[in-house]
Amino acid sequence: MIIGSHVSYGPQGLLDSVKEAISYNANTFMFYTGAPQNTLRKDIDLSLVGAAHELMQNNNIDINNVICHAPYIINLANNTTETKYQFSINFLKEEINRCTKLGIKYLVLHPGSSVGLDPHIALDNIINALNIVLKNDSKVTILLETMAGKGTELGKNLEEIKYLIDHIINKDKIGICLDTCHLNDAGYDMANFDHYLDEFSKLLSLDYIKCLHLNDSKNPINSHKDRHANIGFGTIGFTNLLNIINNPRLKDIPKILETPYIGNTLEDKERLYPPYKYEIAMLRKGEFNPNLMEDIRNEYQTS
Repeated sequence: MIIGSHVSYGPQGLLDSVKEAISYNANTFMFYTGAPQNTLRKDIDLSLVGAAHELMQNNNIDINNVICHAPYIINLANNTTETKYQFSINFLKEEINRCTKLGIKYLVLHPGSSVGLDPHIALDNIINALNIVLKNDSKVTILLETMAGKGTELGKNLEEIKYLIDHIINKDKIGICLDTCHLNDAGYDMANFDHYLDEFSKLLSLDYIKCLHLNDSKNPINSHKDRHANIGFGTIGFTNLLNIINNPRLKDIPKILETPYIGNTLEDKERLYPPYKYEIAMLRKGEFNPNLMEDIRNEYQTS
């Protein structure tokens, strides 16, 4: 099982990310190269990158399974303001360059939001931008994330994903990142995940799927809300998520948890604890722990 979680990109950059992933007993991870909501980025220290690669090799983490996530501020769908549209294109180029320096193969990207534009025009804007960004000599593959359809988000169904892929020139530089919470909230039944994969394979090759975000959902199917829940504590449920993560058609792709941190107590939201070590262990064991929240709180409070 290739499984990990979102981790921080600390003062030592990728090296701190690797250390955090190891503390969760993970064999993959996902990170942002800076805060996802802004443009602040530190220069990359190549000596620390080398140390990170060595630490990965010594801890059974294949760098080809490590995922970077592009910041949320990139929106390739709306070109109403040309300067903002060009900013998104240029900032995505910079993120690709940073991934190249870090030796990271996959960069997950939210396709974008139309924000008042006709959705078809917005989809064409995404295609135009990606065809500018995706170069033949690039070592980085962009993975379009399946979205919940919140607001004016695009990439919320297979038809939109297919339209984007069909019009990308360098198809070997594009892939898909599935997100279980997003799929549920977009209207796909995660209790019948094989049906979704069947539909995917009819429209596109399953080879495009390079990453899976494994998240439960706080909302019912087709709610278009996008609110992640801890594994087994949402509307998708532990058994369905376990079946998805063990689906043989997704055996060799990395699975990434983006589940919420756990509060110190039910009332106290000031101190938050990462659940990933415990959720990873639970998924590897294949048994749901209904006391997961309390176990996490108890261990952190006594450590």
